[in-house]
Amino acid sequence: MTLTLPSDLADRFGKSVAARQRSRYLAQAIAQKLQERDLSLVRACEVANRNLEVRAIEKEFDAIPARLADFLSSSAPRLWAL
Repeated sequence: MTLTLPSDLADRFGKSVAARQRSRYLAQAIAQKLQERDLSLVRACEVANRNLEVRAIEKEFDAIPARLADFLSSSAPRLWAL
């Protein structure tokens, strides 16, 4: 894996973290950032799930597979209408 950093950040990183610690430092930093991103996504989903409009849209989408399955199981040719 090759990473490219802006030169000012690379300089700061090289001066602040010992050569033997750099891989571990980056691994920990990336793991922390990914965990923060995951938690942010979970919070966004929780907020969306409490929104009545979002729930109504989700309910409409949930009905599509059943209607699509009915359409696909029919042997008679028809227009695509969901």
